[in-house]
Amino acid sequence: MAGWLWLRCLLGPNLHRVHRPPEQPRPEGRAGRRGWDYQPRSLERHTDSILGWALALWSLSYYSSPLILCYLYRKGYICSSKLVPLSQYVGTALVCLLGVACLRGWGRWRNSEYLQFITILEETRKNRTPSNKRKLASYDFDFSHWPADFSWKEVSNPKLSKAGVSLLKPEPKHRGATDSLLSSVRTLPCHVISYLIAHSFGRRMLYPGSVGLLQKAMRPMLLQGQARLIEEYYGQRNKLVACDGNEIDSMFVDRRGDRGPNGKTLVICCEGNAGFYEVGCMNTPLDGGYSVLGWNHPGFAGSTGVPFPQNEANAMDVVIQFAVHKLGFQMSDIVVYAWSIGGFTASWAVMSYPEIQAVVLDASFDDLLPLALKVMPDSWRPLVTHTVRKYMNLNNAEQLCKYQGPVLLIRRTKDEIITTISIPSRVHLLILSPVCLRYPKVMTEDSVRAVRQWLSAGSQVEEGFVYSSYEVDGDWCLSVLQSYQAEGETPFPWSVGKHSRGRSGYSARKYMRNFETTHCTPLPIAEFHTPWKL
Repeated sequence: MAGWLWLRCLLGPNLHRVHRPPEQPRPEGRAGRRGWDYQPRSLERHTDSILGWALALWSLSYYSSPLILCYLYRKGYICSSKLVPLSQYVGTALVCLLGVACLRGWGRWRNSEYLQFITILEETRKNRTPSNKRKLASYDFDFSHWPADFSWKEVSNPKLSKAGVSLLKPEPKHRGATDSLLSSVRTLPCHVISYLIAHSFGRRMLYPGSVGLLQKAMRPMLLQGQARLIEEYYGQRNKLVACDGNEIDSMFVDRRGDRGPNGKTLVICCEGNAGFYEVGCMNTPLDGGYSVLGWNHPGFAGSTGVPFPQNEANAMDVVIQFAVHKLGFQMSDIVVYAWSIGGFTASWAVMSYPEIQAVVLDASFDDLLPLALKVMPDSWRPLVTHTVRKYMNLNNAEQLCKYQGPVLLIRRTKDEIITTISIPSRVHLLILSPVCLRYPKVMTEDSVRAVRQWLSAGSQVEEGFVYSSYEVDGDWCLSVLQSYQAEGETPFPWSVGKHSRGRSGYSARKYMRNFETTHCTPLPIAEFHTPWKL
């Protein structure tokens, strides 16, 4: 029995924190605290530090291996006479690290707190009863060892296939068979380079939160944020298994038992490219009394995989399935809220599940390609275009246009990220896309020009002046829309209205709110509103 426990301690996960359940009395000396950080003993702490440094050196060697191999080759070290002694050194180092790991296991085995944790973990793996899950939820440990709470296999969903959920694809260019073959041969180097770019630095530039070094630097902040969600908001951490096998780290805060009016509405949060639910946009709807479900992108913190568009959509799909089939929310009770690059998964969600109540996009953009071209050399334009469209096609506006429900777009007037030379904010095109699609007879060329002029106003005073110069009668516009809706022809596009720049300004204004700040400032609850609806 003792040998089995030592083996479990040797192979077990790192334990970070113990969350005290509400019914458990406070431990002596820890009065006034809901939880406490796990305190390893001296042997475990030192051996864990050694193994951590070894892992960091391995990661550094892995990413710099091309340079290291080139250096060794030029120095003549890649030969049998040099490699044999090197392999002996490596073997000796591995044996030493194995001994260090055994000592760490011994240190854990001598710690009663870790022994209690590992016993509960093993019991939960064998028997996943609600009682065991509640006990295990009192511990924060390496998420890779966390038992799965929900899998897409548990529900029958015709949208899913072996390849994953469906995405909108760029329209293929039509060519003859001969031209297509010649073009494929001619563009083969471009395809290879695009693949290498997308799967190396391209993906990491687009989603810096997936870089292990950044996650390591942010780990104390993430652990603190997670402890706050669990201990102050009684959050429930869950592991969701997507259709591609990726494990998604999620956090659910249930407010349905509160007296407030917003608790029965679930806000699903989609984070930015360096955002984590522990410290991200979950806090905004939490302050408003909503039930909230946050999740981390594939490759972020506890989630596995890499954040390519297909994996992102697969993750969003299992989050929605979990909300409906496990948490018991109706689609009509769900609002999707996204910040920045999270607009891709949010727009995909409302496109794929049109029954969702509403979507709120904060500081998002219409299409990734113009933003990618802005930061890359002009000579790379064909390569960048092919890489984005093939591997990173974040077509938010195109997906949003497929949704018939209420939409709110939050434009940050001092945004320094989602800007291009010709357009001060990509939110402008994100607004125009659904408005032009929904009200095509209103949004003529003159109307679009008027809306662009209103969007380009430099201040609220100038914006109000432009709006009033077209003599917009909001009450009259609202009555016209309500009368048209009452006739029964509700699906967009609507044929309501004739050429009128004033009506176009009214329509666009209902879809957007301004927030006087920069891109990364947290959104206060005073600026979070449910979208306008007739």
